[in-house]
Order: sequence, then structure tokens, then C-alpha cells
Amino acid sequence: MSRASGEGLTKIWAPGAAPAVDRVDIAIDEGETVALVGASGSGKSTVGRMLAGLESPTAGVVKWAGRPIARLGRAERRRMQRDVQVVFQQPRASLNPRWTAGETVREALVHAAGRDRRAARIACDELLACVGLDRGIAGHRPAALSGGQAQRVALARALAADPRFVVLDEPFSALDPIHAARLVERLRDLQRTRGLAYLFITHDFGRVGQLADRVAVMAAGRIVETDTATTLLGRPGRPETRALLDAVPGRRQRLAAQSFPAS
Repeated sequence: MSRASGEGLTKIWAPGAAPAVDRVDIAIDEGETVALVGASGSGKSTVGRMLAGLESPTAGVVKWAGRPIARLGRAERRRMQRDVQVVFQQPRASLNPRWTAGETVREALVHAAGRDRRAARIACDELLACVGLDRGIAGHRPAALSGGQAQRVALARALAADPRFVVLDEPFSALDPIHAARLVERLRDLQRTRGLAYLFITHDFGRVGQLADRVAVMAAGRIVETDTATTLLGRPGRPETRALLDAVPGRRQRLAAQSFPAS
């Protein structure tokens, strides 16, 4: 059974406007990473927000663990809000500017995961280390963090809730290649140990082969191609996919060679 799925998802922002998302079908299984790849404005972030329950579709059905989320009771919806976490594309804007990084993660541990304050302090340091941050960052507010540090604090906050499904919206955009590679390994380790499912939203194929099991390519609000990461990176079938791959000069074959086998 899929952790999160959408059937016929459509989103129209204004009457008479063209759909931002047009009849999209997508499913992410336990322990799986699906990369949703497309140019800016293709609708991929809107799909992620609908799967996370942050936006309601104009048409179609979003399901969590096989059940339409529109039919979940209040207690079930609260549980889903803990089980489904999002790391936003602009993480600093999603962080409370008055809270330090440590307070941000500790509050998630207390209120979402039910830890007591003492246990939350210990777990906070562990989570910051897990995403590649030293404990000194815990005393910094968002304004004092670099873009990459803010992204990793946002990821630590998401993981603090002990989720089952995480939407990663451009999670490497502010990271240098070394920190991005380390974060890929940490995400895969967490997936193996916790059975996490990821929706990895990106416009850049640079990390897709290292993290994704399957890839769905979006263009103009629709999914135009879906395949395993290995197959799609090596033998793209659609011009939209080839154009995205060609934007990573000279790397198509290396990306295919780096990709992990589909699980």
C-alpha cells in the first residue's frame, strides 16, 4: 500500500485559468523515493503541497495510507500532520525568526513527537548532528544561519516529528557539493532505518540518480514520463526529459552510472 498518493490531481488557482496541475496520478510507497522533476513553474511543488495536505485539489483525490484525507477524522488528521512533514524550498522563511535552531527542533520533539524537555535536549543535539550541523548552531536564530544551515535545521525539525513521509522541495539548492553529498547519504541511511518515504522535488537531475528509486517528469502541469531512475537517466523517452538532462552538461552517462537500483 502506498504511503501517499494522488489520483487525478488538478489544481486551478483562479476561475478560467489554465490548470497549474492537470490530472496527475502519483504514488510513493514505504521506503521509496520518488523524484518529481520539472522546470520552474511545471507544477511540481503544488503536487507536493497537495500530497502533504497543505493545499486542497480542485479535483482528484489525495490518499494517505490508502484512505482519502478528506474523509479522515480529526484525530486521524492530527496524526497525519505528524506523519507527513515538508522541507520547503525557502527554509529560512519557514523558521520562526524568534526561535533559535535548537528551540525549533526541541519544540518539534516535544509537541509533535511527545518527548519530555530533558529527552528533547538530548535528541536535538543528535538530530542536528544527523543533518551535519554541530551543536553550536543550536543557539543561532535563522537570520544568523546560512542558506544551507537553514535547510538542514528545517530537515532536523521535520525528522523530529518521527515522520513516515517527507516532502523534500529542492533540499540541496543552498548546499555546496560536499554537504549535499553527505546529506544524500544521511537521507538514505534514515530511509533504511526508519522506512521513510520521500517525495524529492527538483528541477536539477544532479542528485536524482543518487537518491531516487523512480522519477516522474512534469511539464505544463502534467506528468509526461515515469520510470525507474536507472532507466530514465540512461534512456529518456521524452524531449522534456532530455532537455532537463542536457542542462547538466556531459553528465548524463555519469548520472546513470551513479544511480541506485530501483527497490
